[in-house]
Amino acid sequence: MKAKNAFVLLLMVLIGCGFAATSYFGIGTTKVTNPAASQGSTYTVDENGNLVPSAAVDEVVSGPGYGSYKNIKQGLDLKGGVYIVYEADKAAPSDTEMSAAVSMLQQRVTYKGYYDAEVAQEGTNRIRVEIPGVTDAAQTSKEIGEAAKLTFRDEEGNVLVDGERVKNAGKQFQNGQTVVTLEFDSEGAQQFADATQANLGKSIGIYMDEMLISAPTVQSAITNGEAVITGDFNAQTAEELAAKIRAGSLPFSLNIINYNQTGARLGADALSTSVKAGVIGVILVLLFMLVVYRLSGFAADMALCIYIGIMLVFLSLFGITLTLPGIAGIILSIGMAVDANVIIFERTKEELNLGKSVKVAIKNGFSKAFSAIFDGNITTLISCAILLWLGTGPIKGFAQTLMLGIILSMFTALVVTRIILYAFVGVGLRAPVLYGGKKPVAKVVKEGE
Repeated sequence: MKAKNAFVLLLMVLIGCGFAATSYFGIGTTKVTNPAASQGSTYTVDENGNLVPSAAVDEVVSGPGYGSYKNIKQGLDLKGGVYIVYEADKAAPSDTEMSAAVSMLQQRVTYKGYYDAEVAQEGTNRIRVEIPGVTDAAQTSKEIGEAAKLTFRDEEGNVLVDGERVKNAGKQFQNGQTVVTLEFDSEGAQQFADATQANLGKSIGIYMDEMLISAPTVQSAITNGEAVITGDFNAQTAEELAAKIRAGSLPFSLNIINYNQTGARLGADALSTSVKAGVIGVILVLLFMLVVYRLSGFAADMALCIYIGIMLVFLSLFGITLTLPGIAGIILSIGMAVDANVIIFERTKEELNLGKSVKVAIKNGFSKAFSAIFDGNITTLISCAILLWLGTGPIKGFAQTLMLGIILSMFTALVVTRIILYAFVGVGLRAPVLYGGKKPVAKVVKEGE
């Protein structure tokens, strides 16, 4: 039995070391686009009419392995860059129109080589754009937010139909395949009829600004103003192309209502300071638990180290963008993990002081503490869900890391710590004083009593 429990302790140590190693080195290697090769990139179309990046952006380099902390994306407050908020110049844009605007901005930042940029809708008529590594906030905000120009061109590059003539674009399921549909207004229908008649058997390129987004081959003249683009589409890729086409014919413009810039040096200093504060805080917590709760505290420290390793790996794998509020969420979740252990250990001490055996005291301690821990964490998770739903930018970053941290901390506090404590008892460490109980006091009995 002792050998089995010793093996469990060894396994816990190996698991902790494994997550620590994974969070540092990762598993395997990832492929990332070389940012230097991304600037001014273009796109071409293969023989099947599919859009593919040209050699200018096809250069990739090996990156850190999966799960490595080096793959954790950093927000603007840590990495530096530009934060821009656009507002639709329309009272109540539809969800479809806003989706098209988001697609247009995402396409614009990708075309300019900002592969780490994030574009997200805020509220009903605003769009937030975060672009790391950019230094000129004013110029970038103007370039990115300019109205996209959609055009249909022949193989020589001559404009055949202006994108303003497109009434709508969408996806449909026809004859067993997913297709993209186009609908033109009356003037656009006539222009497109002339264009398809003159380019039978040739391709007509669809351009967003100067970027080619599709090049379908004309099979027949289209005279009714309703075209269908076929190809190797699924529901997602068809909707993406339709959204790009809709973005080029938006019925409103985007106004810049706010932008700011964070210097790379300032962001690096903020990250360094935050990491140092976090490390110091964790060390103090580990020492406190060890001094106050002895062997129970040591078990909690082991579980906490495993928790930190798992947290780093999950942040990397889930692609969560780390911000200063996000770091605060991680540190807060560490405190909540320790708080759960404190509740458990205090209940265990109460059981020990009532004369229960160590194993029974541990079992009762976890049982009596569970409801308080569970209720407290559930209410916090509800608050995180509300922040994710209604919050924006850094607020969402805080909610994401705190929510992930709470879920992981409940697992390590209620499962990992319990396994380690039972293993300690199993190898023969059964003295109540090791788990925070009082030292037995010998009672002196006088003669005649």
